[in-house]
Amino acid sequence: MRAWRRLDGWLLALALLLGAGAVGYLSTRHNLVSDWTAGGRAGLSVETRAVLAKLDGPVDIVSYASPQGNLRQTVAAFVARYTAVKPDLRLRFVDPTLDPAAMRELGVSVDGALIVHYRGREQHLDELSERSLSNALERLARGGERIIGFVTGDGERQADGKANADLGMFIGQLESRGVRAVPLNFSQVTAVPEGTDLVVLASPSAPLAPGAVQALLDYLAGGGNLLWLTEPGNVDLGLGPLAAALSVQVLPGVLVDGSGSALGLQDPRVITVGQYPAHPVTAGLRLTSLFPQVAALAQVSNAAWAVVPILRSGPQSWTEFEPISNTRSSTIRYDANLGELKGPLDFGFALSRLSPSPSKSVQRAMVIGDGDFLSNTYLGNGGNRALGERMFDWLLGDDELVDMPVRGAPDRVLRLSQGELNLLSFVFLLALPALLLLAGGLIAWRRRRR
Repeated sequence: MRAWRRLDGWLLALALLLGAGAVGYLSTRHNLVSDWTAGGRAGLSVETRAVLAKLDGPVDIVSYASPQGNLRQTVAAFVARYTAVKPDLRLRFVDPTLDPAAMRELGVSVDGALIVHYRGREQHLDELSERSLSNALERLARGGERIIGFVTGDGERQADGKANADLGMFIGQLESRGVRAVPLNFSQVTAVPEGTDLVVLASPSAPLAPGAVQALLDYLAGGGNLLWLTEPGNVDLGLGPLAAALSVQVLPGVLVDGSGSALGLQDPRVITVGQYPAHPVTAGLRLTSLFPQVAALAQVSNAAWAVVPILRSGPQSWTEFEPISNTRSSTIRYDANLGELKGPLDFGFALSRLSPSPSKSVQRAMVIGDGDFLSNTYLGNGGNRALGERMFDWLLGDDELVDMPVRGAPDRVLRLSQGELNLLSFVFLLALPALLLLAGGLIAWRRRRR
């Protein structure tokens, strides 16, 4: 009899081992995940699932994350939530340290940056969140080209140029996102063509003809979106009516920063921004952006536009009126008697208002006191590319395509009445210990009977 009991014990142990082995084997072959959180916040939102349903075809995500540390595991776990809903969404990793030059060309400046590919288009992400990735997928799903008219003929930066001051590299990256840049020369046309989603006036160096200025004013009056990149000294180019229409004034002088030397910057005209005023364009942007030569801006009272600063210099900055040489050390200093203004000073404004056009609800414009930060020379510095992409997304209305409400966590807090608390105290302090004692007594009694 004892031999049978021992055999039963061994058989039970063997069955448990086999069961555990089978569970382990099946877990490597099948991935079953169940979200028991309130509102299903551990899984993808309903809004994200709707976006994934629009994507007819494979999606490839490339993560430029170094193999050191746990970053790759974090990215893989995050993307796995998307793969569970869309199995043809694929993830692969590239070590960004193997080819730094290629990373700069791709615009990868953050460890863990993602590039999402879909049907020949791509989206760059520097932030790992459901909101950012789902909005990127929505932009890819929309398809269609967004037309951006670049004003030409007045010494502006060229959208397809390869010179240091041109914007060819940045616009090339925008084109991979479904944007098409077209020249807009007001010596050949008298108005902005229909179907233009955005007009860019990129740092003109010569005065604009009155007809060109009027065409831009008419475009604004009709509800068109505008990006104006200006420069120090470009205050007398016939653009006073445009500045007045936008409730903005370009201040004289060049913005300099006395704290730049502490950051290793030799040129005081280089302005760095690492903390940004609150705005959808800069929300979540933690990269430092670099602006080589900046014109400060001032807001003019006008009820027509809501004007919000998005770029601001530090407290040790000021508007310098004296010329600064590139070949010798500067001896400049702040002089209030000359009319120089002490910082912090704004040099980037985002403007919005109800659109005069019945075809859209909101009209957007932006004025930036520097165009060099998007140029071929400076695009790869810090957060310049990311900031530029955010600016264009906002101006084109692509900043928040997926409205994802914040999902609360009511299951993180347990609220009990006094009666429920008394019941739990009775169960854990009296009932359970009594049951354990009773079970122990029964087991001991059975063993004695054997």
